[in-house]
Amino acid sequence: MSTTAAAITAAVLFGPGTVLGAAALITQRGSRTDTAAVMQVLAESAAERAHRAVAGADTAPPDGGEGAPAPAAEQPAPLATVHQFPEGRVRRAA
Repeated sequence: MSTTAAAITAAVLFGPGTVLGAAALITQRGSRTDTAAVMQVLAESAAERAHRAVAGADTAPPDGGEGAPAPAAEQPAPLATVHQFPEGRVRRAA
């Protein structure tokens, strides 16, 4: 096998892997900065929620919408009547 044929074979076999490897490394570098930004936003959000919890329970949402409804004091009416079977007529599995 000649040197030219070996060089062409190596370029065909290793060329796509080299190009894809370089693209993958560039992508990983970009994802690290994205991850750092996401972690910063999550830390700020957690700090804001902790501050809100310490400041007091506010039922109004942060965007100024309507707050959560107050819990109902009485139980709702049943939708159907439930009949109990007599104990003597119940068949039990063996």
